Amino acid sequence: MPLQFLLKTTITVALVLLASGLAKRPGLLGALVAALPVTSLLVLGWLYVDTGDPRQVARLSMDIFWFVLGGLAFFPALSLSLRAGWPVWTCFAVAALAAFAGMSATQAALTHFRSAG
Repeated sequence: MPLQFLLKTTITVALVLLASGLAKRPGLLGALVAALPVTSLLVLGWLYVDTGDPRQVARLSMDIFWFVLGGLAFFPALSLSLRAGWPVWTCFAVAALAAFAGMSATQAALTHFRSAG
């Protein structure tokens, strides 16, 4: 197994474990760490290491930005359905569907505007 793959895996797992561990503690620190674009940062960093192409990183960065906006529907859908007393797994499914719908709308808009321009 290549050393670079092991390094990527180790760093990625460590950051995910840190975020999930902090999320169990009271206060806003867990939410702050979970809200950080850790996955995006890792993907963008690994893309640059692999390709050395800052333009490709910039392009992916903007694509991620638009999909994050579409995926934000997940959080209010989850919070509102949990507060309404729905079963937890139903709430996760509803929230995932809301995020999927938002991200699908984002993809459709990006496809439309990119083909028009």
